[in-house]
Amino acid sequence: MAGRAVEPGAVTRFAPSPTGLLHLGHAFSALTAAAHGRFHLRIEDIDRDRCRPEFETAIFEDLAWLGLDWPQPVMRQSDRLPAYQQALDRLSALTYPCRCRRADIRAALSAPQEGAPPAGPDGLIYPGTCRHRRHDQAGPDDVIRLDTARAFATLGLDGLAFRDQATEPDRDHGLTAREFAATIGDVILSRRGMGTSYHLAVVVDDAAQGITLVTRGRDLLQATFIHILLQRLLDLPTPGYLHHRLIRDDAGKRLAKRDDARALRHYREAGAMPDDIRRMVGL
Repeated sequence: MAGRAVEPGAVTRFAPSPTGLLHLGHAFSALTAAAHGRFHLRIEDIDRDRCRPEFETAIFEDLAWLGLDWPQPVMRQSDRLPAYQQALDRLSALTYPCRCRRADIRAALSAPQEGAPPAGPDGLIYPGTCRHRRHDQAGPDDVIRLDTARAFATLGLDGLAFRDQATEPDRDHGLTAREFAATIGDVILSRRGMGTSYHLAVVVDDAAQGITLVTRGRDLLQATFIHILLQRLLDLPTPGYLHHRLIRDDAGKRLAKRDDARALRHYREAGAMPDDIRRMVGL
């Protein structure tokens, strides 16, 4: 099984994007990470169109109000584009440029099958339309995808597995290479205007910060297989993974940044104390 056991003194992190105010779910995730070891804060700001400095300021204020602190300086993805490019260069033999838009992918997937097209961590499962293209054929608006079948073949692996550190009965998770292709597909490693993607950046950054335990919501469990595959390809260490429960609203829906009523700032302004937040999220 990939991943390390949770040990006292683990190095953990909380890595929000400054695209909105932190809500109760973010508080739960950050507090869970901090409870398991030495806590780092990382700002995931590669989406320059949506990130705002006022939201980054609010992240610092809200987390400090919760009683958390972290080493300085804070790592920002926008400062690390050369590191992501270096990783992309290392993977160039296993990647290809893709010019397909979402509408193209949906059209390709909707042909004679019934029901909704298959979806994975990044949305619709890419059907491999551009897999034959070379990098010297790339256009300025192309994304870069990982040929996952070639990646598994290069590593000599027929699947991936890891043990979740969450205290849940179904802790052992695995995917064969065929299941990976069917449920995840050829993931994007570099998006237009970003120079990287979430999956590539998070793997490179976790290694750079020496993270030994990644704590995050169960909604990202499937993405962990992508990250372990990239760690193997880039010869990076695989940390332990703890996928915690999700904080939901009264209707059972997972909280999102657009759910402004649950923002920590509003609770603070209403007179709530950090212990009130801990009780709200069940800590």
